[in-house]
Amino acid sequence: MFGGGSIQLARVFGIRIGVDWSWFIVLFLIIWNLSGYYDDVTRSNAFALAVISALLFFLSILLHELGHAWVAIRNGIAIEGIDLWMFGGVAKLSKDSDSPGVEFRIAAAGPLVTLIIALVCLGLGAAISSGTDALDSAQFNSTATGATTAVLGYLTSINILLLVFNLIPAFPLDGGRIARAIAWRLTGDRNRATRFAARLGRGGGYLMIGAGVALYAFTGDFVGGIWLAFIGWFLAGAARSAEAQADFAGRIEHIRVADVMDAEPVAIPESASLADAEHDFFLRYGWQWFPVTDSNGRLVGVVSREAIDSVPADLRAEQRVASVMARDDGSSGLRVRLDEPLESLLGQEGLTRLGAIMAVDGEGVLRGVVTIDAVRRALQGAVPA
Repeated sequence: MFGGGSIQLARVFGIRIGVDWSWFIVLFLIIWNLSGYYDDVTRSNAFALAVISALLFFLSILLHELGHAWVAIRNGIAIEGIDLWMFGGVAKLSKDSDSPGVEFRIAAAGPLVTLIIALVCLGLGAAISSGTDALDSAQFNSTATGATTAVLGYLTSINILLLVFNLIPAFPLDGGRIARAIAWRLTGDRNRATRFAARLGRGGGYLMIGAGVALYAFTGDFVGGIWLAFIGWFLAGAARSAEAQADFAGRIEHIRVADVMDAEPVAIPESASLADAEHDFFLRYGWQWFPVTDSNGRLVGVVSREAIDSVPADLRAEQRVASVMARDDGSSGLRVRLDEPLESLLGQEGLTRLGAIMAVDGEGVLRGVVTIDAVRRALQGAVPA
């Protein structure tokens, strides 16, 4: 839907930050709209203030998503990246939450960051001007004096709006995810909770579409009405997709990684020489990579044919596999637990990148390999004829 072709802007704490093409359109519209607002505050710097405010607004959204990401990482969920786009931002988690508590904490982290930003901006505005000016600017009242107070007022108001919007109990908004976490806790069934939250999301989306039509019909605000209806249409569509995904997940929830893996994996010892690895494994099997294990059979990484070939032939007898392998630290997306559900494999980076992922037990011992073809066959078997 978005994010796949985003433009990378930076990396923050190792997390890829990208922007979708639609972000530039919204950035332009916000700057154009704010230029008129700031024109009433200071005519000479209106455009500059509009640019600064728009960029700080998107920085607020980025901090909101980093809040989600930080809590997710703290709970053992890797972040594949954060993308800014037309409707704000999205932190792409490598997998779904494994408990309602984790789901609640991740969902609530973003709104909490947004609330803190709004309070800080309001406090700074009150500190550098009178309380009345700060409140006026926070209410988007262009009579506020001072460019700095006006910018802080805008950031206060827009973050409050962002907070209220995100807390609407309509999946996949943060409020909808919080509702899902509560329903999950009460029912003990994640898929049932997702279907409940998705229905709330569909209802909320339809209400927004109706509100957009009403806004245009009674006030003549065509742009505002269309925008509100468009957001509602998107939310309803996303909720329908989430509901369908929950229904499908319900059909495969009994399938575990151990059910689809090849239980006789071929692995190279990390102490093997590159010459032995080349002759006994790569030339024998013709594969492009192999898992690497230590003396106790624990997965420690993967080694590719390309890594072997990068070492001069006359040095391969002396050099060990451990020196050229891609080491697995447990968060590289190369492994999955035996008892994990099949659903946890969907979207796994290692499965997408290598075409397979290693299945390990609780001690990290390699027990099998799950190929993308095996996953595809299991998913096809779950689809009703």
